[in-house]
Amino acid sequence: MSESNSAAPTITGEDEVADLCRDLIRIDTSNYGDHSGPGERAAAEYIAEKLAEVGLEPQIFESHEGRASTVARIAGEDPSRPALLIHGHTDVVPANADDWTHHPFSGEIADGCVWGRGAVDMKDMDAMTLAVVRDMLRSGRRPPRDIVLAFLADEEAGGVYGARYLVDKHPELFEGVTEAIGEVGGFSFTVNEDVRLYLIETAQKGMHWMRLTVDGTAGHGSMTNTDNAITELCEAVGRLGRHQFPVRVTKSVRGFLDELGDALGTELDPEDMEATLAKLGGIAKIIGATLRNTAAPTMLGAGYKVNVIPGQATAHVDGRFLPGYEKEFLADLDRVLGPRVKREDLHSDKALETSFDGALVEAMQAALKAEDPIARAVPYCLSGGTDAKSFDDLGIRCFGFAPLQLPPDLDFAGMFHGVDERVPVDGLKFGVRVLDRFLASS
Repeated sequence: MSESNSAAPTITGEDEVADLCRDLIRIDTSNYGDHSGPGERAAAEYIAEKLAEVGLEPQIFESHEGRASTVARIAGEDPSRPALLIHGHTDVVPANADDWTHHPFSGEIADGCVWGRGAVDMKDMDAMTLAVVRDMLRSGRRPPRDIVLAFLADEEAGGVYGARYLVDKHPELFEGVTEAIGEVGGFSFTVNEDVRLYLIETAQKGMHWMRLTVDGTAGHGSMTNTDNAITELCEAVGRLGRHQFPVRVTKSVRGFLDELGDALGTELDPEDMEATLAKLGGIAKIIGATLRNTAAPTMLGAGYKVNVIPGQATAHVDGRFLPGYEKEFLADLDRVLGPRVKREDLHSDKALETSFDGALVEAMQAALKAEDPIARAVPYCLSGGTDAKSFDDLGIRCFGFAPLQLPPDLDFAGMFHGVDERVPVDGLKFGVRVLDRFLASS
């Protein structure tokens, strides 16, 4: 065989990103929040192997049996510059295969998409990061500054066994890091044929996951009981579930509405929610939840026998508050619930917000524009939370930037924790190109 025929073909990041995503999806990392899932160890080992293949020396940190994270550092051309962190989580929320068109852990490609749990939350970004880094190092390129890669466990349950563990126990891993990019940002929203917005996460809501308890008088189900714990709790939960907290426009939300209004040629009024959200199509769910604090009842529990009135009833609530409005949120919550309801925090974390400026933002804008001439980067607030909350404690300025160009008709917001989660293969390849440009210039 001639030398030209025997030469191994050059594999690019675009070539392998879909397969990397499929491989990661096939590793079941379901996080039930109580260590009952399979854990993230297999994913951590897979990622470590892929990084070692291109010359890095990844480390695996296990905070609890099976709950493993992988960290590696790439030396940049100028070690005197502050480092950049790229973080992603490998755990996913559980999925019921009977509800899905394609098995959630098959990583099947159909209709131009990679299907499966984690396809957008967030094994797509994990795969794009691996693809870009592997391509960079295979081709002998180095980033302008050090890059720390962190593929983390437990984000879906608050990050206690992932980002929080590393920040508390191994802060030296992030020495010199001043900025970071992570999930739920950089995705597209097509306004018209002339403008496509790419939402960069500059803020995220804080959280209070809480248990509500009402104590009443136990008794026989056949007797009249005016102190029924279930009745009292259900009335309180009903009030909370229907309550609309007041609109509060944060800096990031105002920036998004101003940019969108400019693109549409009209002023958007956050006080007129119906008209504003009607203009947002598939991202209305994401943006709508960032205009006010929210409290969603998610679980109820009481009783043990049909003819016994229990002495206690409980409910669980997922509470989210905007940056700067935690005290107002808690005061409103207690007022709506009333004095009979005892409120107990199960997990709480802060809200974050940074400004939409600086060299890193300019690098994002330039990389997007180079791959999509009608791209326009805009700030936005995430209604949920990410591992950025932990890294903020180290003084790291965090953004959501996992670039994807999406079809206008794809319900991207509905993919998160939803049935039939999927990501377009072309979107993954676009993300690889954008991230490559971004890292080369940041």
